[in-house]
Amino acid sequence: MSTLVVDHDVLAVNVSFSSEALIVALDDGRTISTPLAWYPRLLAGKTDERMNFELIGDGEGIHWPALDEDISVEGILAGRRSAESSESLARWMASRQK
Repeated sequence: MSTLVVDHDVLAVNVSFSSEALIVALDDGRTISTPLAWYPRLLAGKTDERMNFELIGDGEGIHWPALDEDISVEGILAGRRSAESSESLARWMASRQK
């Protein structure tokens, strides 16, 4: 038996949240959920900031303007957490309190 492999990038079509997870609906019908704790800026964000997102590159990534956060669908599928340093996150958190 042979399997046909089609080279197709999986794209995000929608984003939602539970109290503990980022949930991304993909154009191939799957939904993938990752812990909010993997993305500290999303975790720290308010509901309205989280819901203010833009699909970028036709859904190759997701951008949150109010949180200055970008996450690729490829990274989510690969299980990559935020690579932001603790120093950078601390500066960002401090800037939000001004």
